[in-house]
Amino acid sequence: MLKTLPVGALAWPRRAAIIGAGTMGLGVAECWVAAGVTVALVDAAPEQSRQARARLAARVQAHVGAGLVDPAVSERVAHMPPADDIASAVGDADLVFEAVFERIDVKRPVLDAIEAAARPAALIASNTSSLPIDDLAAELRLPQRFFGMHWFNPPEWTPGIEIIPARATDPQAIEQARGFLSAIGKRPIVVGSGPGFVANRIQVALLREALACVEDGIASPEAVDEVVRSCFGFRLPFFGPLQIADMAGLDVYRDVLGVLERGLGERFSVPPALGAQVEQGRFGTKTGGGFFDYTPEQRDQLLLARDRYYAALGDLLAQLG
Repeated sequence: MLKTLPVGALAWPRRAAIIGAGTMGLGVAECWVAAGVTVALVDAAPEQSRQARARLAARVQAHVGAGLVDPAVSERVAHMPPADDIASAVGDADLVFEAVFERIDVKRPVLDAIEAAARPAALIASNTSSLPIDDLAAELRLPQRFFGMHWFNPPEWTPGIEIIPARATDPQAIEQARGFLSAIGKRPIVVGSGPGFVANRIQVALLREALACVEDGIASPEAVDEVVRSCFGFRLPFFGPLQIADMAGLDVYRDVLGVLERGLGERFSVPPALGAQVEQGRFGTKTGGGFFDYTPEQRDQLLLARDRYYAALGDLLAQLG
């Protein structure tokens, strides 16, 4: 169920503005309204803004009907402050969230309009999945209050959010955003502003290889998706790829990469970070250290927890059919 807090329970932000009412903007609005934040939601034109609030109300009501959202959230949406343009939405906001189309030439004038109308103390976040944050910050008068905040679809339910500082971003702004997102049940992760950040760099690499398996004729799309879901995807809710490799054995991964490189080319050559660990005899949990360090007690606790997690997930999947 979506985390619901009493109105005013959060010290910050009390008021927020969301600019752009597509899938991400509506989902973020639902999260923030549920958290007791007063949210102004605007889209490209006054009529579109009114339609967006109606869509949000319908979306929340559907979630209430499904038992996913507290009914109180529908009442809060009904009393959202009206706003027909950026200036009326952001004037008293503590946090402004820009979620317009993923192009710098579209985002830049919107960010300029936000900055012209927002209070100097307001923080400004851009929802971007790949655009360089420093490029977006370059023409702002107060870049120290600006950062990226990359939500994932569907935003109501996906816990992870990438926070991407620009070089000029005030560290206190990042801590303030992290504290807010944690308080509403999300899992914010601060990452650097490389191409695609972290999530999309990994996610797109997975998609590229999944498609290559289909194009090479070794599996159907259905088979590829089932392999991902029921093999390594089964483990990913609990552990990231580096700790999974530690538990499997980094020496094993090195040998597998050797086979892949011989068969598929140098894109599968052993990464230096992995090769260095193996050369030092750091194979993962079985040697007490790999990408992470483990005492014997920590290793035993980790492996037992892993088994419990996987057994519980297996039971849940069986119940869901």
